[in-house]
Amino acid sequence: MRLPEIIFETLTVGPLAVNCYIVGSKIDNTAIVIDAGGNAEEILNLIKKHNLTLQFIINTHAHFDHVGGVKPLQDLTGAKFLLHQEDIPLLNYLNDQTDAFGLPAIPVPRVDKTLADDEEIFIGNEAIRIIHTPGHSPGSICFRINDAVFVGDTLFAGSIGRTDLYGGSYAKIIDSIKTRLFALEDHVIVYSGHGTFTTIGEEKQHNPFFD
Repeated sequence: MRLPEIIFETLTVGPLAVNCYIVGSKIDNTAIVIDAGGNAEEILNLIKKHNLTLQFIINTHAHFDHVGGVKPLQDLTGAKFLLHQEDIPLLNYLNDQTDAFGLPAIPVPRVDKTLADDEEIFIGNEAIRIIHTPGHSPGSICFRINDAVFVGDTLFAGSIGRTDLYGGSYAKIIDSIKTRLFALEDHVIVYSGHGTFTTIGEEKQHNPFFD
């Protein structure tokens, strides 16, 4: 994502290699972090490098690998944690999730504000639109920022998110992608929670789940 008024950084964090995104505004030096799955100090150091102030930590969903760094970032910065209402119950089972993977417990963050479908939040002059895409989890959401969409584990290059976890639904994730994400313009860049980026047009044409 290249915009003249935006600072954009990607890190791979946590034990399951989650893509964590930092989006900062050159207008007012505020920033958001999308899916802080771990490595809180590394994330914070990159924010400080750009002289940004972290305003929001926003999550596409609440599986443990995407929230491992949220509570430390809250404690270090005072930034607000934003999540869809329907994924709040997952936070009660974060360490059941880590146990299932044989991983250490992680600190459970507090939710400061819930996000709803079609709501907008802002950094600088840039609007971040919330798109509710249930299926990978009940409260999975995507974030549209200009010509980019951050989709978490809903859509991947050539694949879709798993639906065999709590609250997952194959029918819902297919419907979410078809009706919400594929309604976006073909040129929109898709930044997923794992792996490489793609575009809406590429996935419409070549994703095998939509032949």
